[in-house]
Amino acid sequence: MTDNFSKAAGHAACFVAYAIFGLNIIICKDLTSSHIVSPMGLFCIRSVCAGSLFWLISLFLPKEKVDRKDYVRIFIASMLGFFLCQISFLIAIPEVTPMTSSIVSSLSPIYTMFIAAVAIKEPITVKKAGGVLISFVGIMILIFNSMHSAGATENSLRGILLMIVNGLSFALYLGIFKPLISKYSVCTFMKWIFLFSTLVSVPVSAGEIVSLEWSAVPGKLIAELGYLVFFATFISYYLIPFGQQRLRPTLVSMYAYIQPIITTGISICIGMDTLTWQKILSAVMVFAGVIIVSRSKSREQVSVQETEAKD
Repeated sequence: MTDNFSKAAGHAACFVAYAIFGLNIIICKDLTSSHIVSPMGLFCIRSVCAGSLFWLISLFLPKEKVDRKDYVRIFIASMLGFFLCQISFLIAIPEVTPMTSSIVSSLSPIYTMFIAAVAIKEPITVKKAGGVLISFVGIMILIFNSMHSAGATENSLRGILLMIVNGLSFALYLGIFKPLISKYSVCTFMKWIFLFSTLVSVPVSAGEIVSLEWSAVPGKLIAELGYLVFFATFISYYLIPFGQQRLRPTLVSMYAYIQPIITTGISICIGMDTLTWQKILSAVMVFAGVIIVSRSKSREQVSVQETEAKD
């Protein structure tokens, strides 16, 4: 696989994953607002079902041995990138407006840029910082242009703080664990990620899930739960590490800007919103920022330039 093709595949994977997350915001708000199952219960269902799929697929793939020293790091990655990230989101989403969720999520690439600079010495170049800024301004245009339709819904302080935890935990996961993710195949890495999260969540939620009267759950919510498990968990959590192996952490995190655009696009398609020049401008700025960051210098390129300058 050529380097250009590999990067293109990484971009496609991240785009699809975050597009799935964009629709997932709407679905999770509906699921959590129904109060049929608790946020921890929803997380447990996601973890058990998606984890089972990864373990099942691994049976048909070449066996890959995990170094004993890496199990602790994979456990920490599981707690940051899946458990803490998703449980904070599921608890927060009923307590904040979609607009607030979009604003807080838009900070994730900024967290990741600084975390990656510290953790794996990824350079903060002028081009990279400029690209992040352009995308951030673009998403702010979208958000503030849409604020008139947000109504007077209150946001709880707890919900806002939990959304910050959601963004920070995933940024830490993206910024710190790229070398570990690149060491193993996606399936091997994710099957252990989900196993560790399952071991943490099952003791807390097993009773609730078993005692739930599934026959009384509306078909719409069952369909939404199916989307949450298969697309927003299994598919997206396969695609993100696939992209992480091919792209730099800051660039992967910038696809978080896709989420509010997808949400707005869905709203337009179903007649809940209208297309305006501000929204078009916002989309153009977001993708322009992603392109600029993708063309910024990597750590390896900066090191080569510094070596050549010394010579």
